Amino acid sequence: MTAPDATTGTVQTSADAPAASWRDSLAVYLQPRVLIVLFLGFSSGLPLALSGSTLLVWMREAGVDLGTIGLFALVGTPYTLKFLWAPLVDALHVPLFTRAFGRRRGWLLFSQLLLIIAILLLALTDPARSPFYVALGALLVATTSSTQDIVVDAFRVESLPESEQAAGMASYVAAYRIGMLVSTAGALFIVSGFESTGISRTSAWMWGYVVMAAMVLIGTITALAATEPEQSVRAEAATQADTAFARVLHAAIGAFSEFLARKDALAALAFVVLFKFTDAFSGTMTAPFVIDLGFSRNDYAAIVKGVGLAATLIGGFAGGFLARRYPLATCLWIGGVVQALANLSFSWLALVGTSQWALAFAITAENFTSAIGTVIFVAYLSALCQNPLHTATQYALLTALAAVGRTYLSSVAGYVAKATGWPLFFVICVLVAIPSLVLLTWLQKRGHFEELGPVRV
Repeated sequence: MTAPDATTGTVQTSADAPAASWRDSLAVYLQPRVLIVLFLGFSSGLPLALSGSTLLVWMREAGVDLGTIGLFALVGTPYTLKFLWAPLVDALHVPLFTRAFGRRRGWLLFSQLLLIIAILLLALTDPARSPFYVALGALLVATTSSTQDIVVDAFRVESLPESEQAAGMASYVAAYRIGMLVSTAGALFIVSGFESTGISRTSAWMWGYVVMAAMVLIGTITALAATEPEQSVRAEAATQADTAFARVLHAAIGAFSEFLARKDALAALAFVVLFKFTDAFSGTMTAPFVIDLGFSRNDYAAIVKGVGLAATLIGGFAGGFLARRYPLATCLWIGGVVQALANLSFSWLALVGTSQWALAFAITAENFTSAIGTVIFVAYLSALCQNPLHTATQYALLTALAAVGRTYLSSVAGYVAKATGWPLFFVICVLVAIPSLVLLTWLQKRGHFEELGPVRV
């Protein structure tokens, strides 16, 4: 999976700040701005699986070859390259939309409209007959989804005051996970429901995707109910005299030049690419593995996504506890090691066979440890974005690089699984974590984490 985006304000706090009461801590989650971010988090999490794991289940049921399924990881390319057009989203206006709704809300509504159209086009394809058109539809979904992510990130940064940033990020992550649950387990249950009415499997999948397209309207209604962030209004006024080209150039060059001027910047970028690679390599083949093992579509929906969500949320709290208690480098070591070793539970499951208890254990271990790694990784990415003038573009770059492992490096996972068999494949998933741990050792010795300063989630 892809990690949800974060901002600088969510991770750095004063150790001497007075502790808020538990009532104050709960009340902040009911602030209108935080609730807006929560629903936008749902809208961001919803599309990811529609061009990913849910689509892979559809393709496997349609009889598509494992090698081809593995190559479909490449349709996540827009999540990797979104930093290229992030400055355009920061600087350019959308005709009619920007004038009517404002700089950020206009882009939000425009990207959501395109996302609905893309999901509907994907719904009309047939994996058994036209894998090319399926890939094209999935690519359109990924492109519009990643554009929405860019806008939501910027909106969250600019709309929440510092006192609400942490609550906003927590709400966003939780809603993001729920959105993913709806487009995985929810979508599979919906497809099964349509199929039970007697319509063909192809039609059931089509209508399942149509329902998912309708779910995007939750984000659209949220964008209409929201108000344009004051920071965005001020930025718009400050750059009104500049040409569109000048605004794009300033956003792009400033973000890149500042980051690359840092000590050990290239090593840090390589670490960003590789840290979650162990998750991405195994995650690409989790859905085909569960189906091949003999579990039903509903087993996958209920256990992999239902039990998995609970384990993920608990793991997120555990990751936050670790990040508060230990230095960032130590937390990265803990997260990196446990998320890699959890893959061995799938090797064990491959030997056990179709046991629902074994599947639940493996999924719990994988999701719990992955969430720990994700929370700590988000804290690290956020700490790298220290200039508020370039936060959106820099974070788009970092999260795009983090998607390289999921999109490109993991595209051969299907061929590796086909050649080695499932038990050995998941052992290999553990071994691919070694390069990131080597880089972590090197960065730690070079004083990289001391330069970032104290980091807390």
